[in-house]
Amino acid sequence: MAEVRDTSAASLAAANAVVVIPALNEERAIRNVVVEALAHCPQVIVVDDGSSDGTSEAVADLAVERIRHTQPLGKARALQDGFRRAVERQCDGVLTMDGDGQHAAADLPRLLAAAEQYPRHIVIGARLRKRENTPGKNRFGNQQADFWVSWACGQRVVDSQSGQRFYPREVVELALQLPNGGFVFESEILIEAARRGIYTVSVPIEARYAGDRRASHFRPLRDVMRITRMIAWRLARAGFMPRNYWRARTLAPIIVDPA
Repeated sequence: MAEVRDTSAASLAAANAVVVIPALNEERAIRNVVVEALAHCPQVIVVDDGSSDGTSEAVADLAVERIRHTQPLGKARALQDGFRRAVERQCDGVLTMDGDGQHAAADLPRLLAAAEQYPRHIVIGARLRKRENTPGKNRFGNQQADFWVSWACGQRVVDSQSGQRFYPREVVELALQLPNGGFVFESEILIEAARRGIYTVSVPIEARYAGDRRASHFRPLRDVMRITRMIAWRLARAGFMPRNYWRARTLAPIIVDPA
């Protein structure tokens, strides 16, 4: 059974955290996402990854920093550009959330509470609540990715594909050095951090898949295959890391549920 501990909510103001929101063609949802994020954190960076709609214009009057790509460069580059700016702001860590409304900004203080309890950890907002809302193909793809990512990390990682996370500054700086693009990038952050002794903690959040939201940019078959290929190559070069496999299969994940 997973380890579950209760904690009290941390103060975002005391954390010096920056929220980074990558967005591609999110005109319908982005304004509400940003307004809700601002209610919990005064520092928000929106990275418009070359949208062809009014994504940037939808938040132009809000107190956020906007970074705009002239053409789509991929989520990895969008996150890295946001991370780079957050480091320039002397942040202590970065909170990420997707621009499509999938994540609730009300969960951001809960992620920081977990980060306060577990320093030098990545905190993942794991979609454990109302999991029945997750489309079957997404659920299967996420389970496959979790298996491989957990093996490479040497720790059972819960919801390795969730885009709602807290990264301590050390991991933010590490992520700026990684080369992979697409959805492989977020998996590689977890793996490279684990190599340096920085593991993950999961906070349960709700799986939100509203019917009127635009189709996800995540393609379970294509993207999980890319993640699997990247990790299989790593494992082969490292002798398949049997100790990591044993730890990932036998040790319980750390799941905290701050009030």
